[in-house]
Amino acid sequence: MKRDLAAVAVGGLVGTGLRLAIDAAIPHGDTDFPLSTLIVNCVGALVLGALVARVWATAPSWLKAGLGAGLLGSFTTFSAFAVSLVSLSASGEWMPALGYLGLTVVLGLGSAWLGLALGKRPPVNPDYQE
Repeated sequence: MKRDLAAVAVGGLVGTGLRLAIDAAIPHGDTDFPLSTLIVNCVGALVLGALVARVWATAPSWLKAGLGAGLLGSFTTFSAFAVSLVSLSASGEWMPALGYLGLTVVLGLGSAWLGLALGKRPPVNPDYQE
């Protein structure tokens, strides 16, 4: 249990740092389209899907906790999605708000599906020769 908690703490530190770096690289105001949040959430869904399909069945609990709840849980966030959506709506930016909502759902689910599909693919054999 202590190992799981330590893994979540370390993963959370890394995920939060990555999230901050992407938000700094792609900044947006309260009334701007939250592209950085959309990108982060889709990338996180893709990576988590791939990990679940490829690693979860055999990974130790501390690794799953560190990568899932820790790294990807702090990297992606529903609260940032919700705040961006409410801010756009409250500013009267209804079309960007609806677009953001639709894109987040469609691209997020699509990213998770793609991650699962990629994770289930057999590894590429670099020694294979025709």
